[in-house]
Amino acid sequence: MKRNAPLIATLAASLALLGFSSTKLLFSWVNPNYSGGQFKKILVLALNGRARVRAEFEDQFSAALAQHGAEAIPSYSLLPRPNGTPIDVNQLRDVIQGQNIDAIFVSRLIKYTKTVTNIPGQAYTPYPYYGTFYGYYTEVYPVVYTPDYLQVDKTAQIETNFYSTAKKDGELIWTGTSDTVNPRTPTKGVDALVKVLIQELQKQKIIQ
Repeated sequence: MKRNAPLIATLAASLALLGFSSTKLLFSWVNPNYSGGQFKKILVLALNGRARVRAEFEDQFSAALAQHGAEAIPSYSLLPRPNGTPIDVNQLRDVIQGQNIDAIFVSRLIKYTKTVTNIPGQAYTPYPYYGTFYGYYTEVYPVVYTPDYLQVDKTAQIETNFYSTAKKDGELIWTGTSDTVNPRTPTKGVDALVKVLIQELQKQKIIQ
């Protein structure tokens, strides 16, 4: 184990620098009055973020829902909006009613944090050979040292709600909060998030 310590330390540092990502669901709640039943036409809506990232999310999630038997429509195809432009609520109501949409899947970024951690360097010695003095000295003398480095962790926290439109103002069917740590690119982050959310919606029997 000691002989491999420098390699392990180098590998750990490399993984941190590459910024491998992970996504996990922190909170999930389903309406106890929801008794199941499939939704046929779902509007996928990303509320904030850059227009390109919103479109990427809406496209990916719409494609994932389509694989589970639902017709999913990205909101930008019906309600195009540039960066920083909100959707008028009356226009949104008209589109939902006019398109016979029976469910809305909406996500928003609620928190984005960046944590910088100083990882102190450590000294390691190769496995010592105690049999002879010169063998021992030759192995111990070249101390392997890993220098200090800074590890930057970025976390995007997303709130996601799933509404039925059966009631006039919509009814919350499911809500969840997720964390994505160190997304290497916005696209990779969206891809990981979509997989986690689809799995949860299947688990709650909201989609097939």
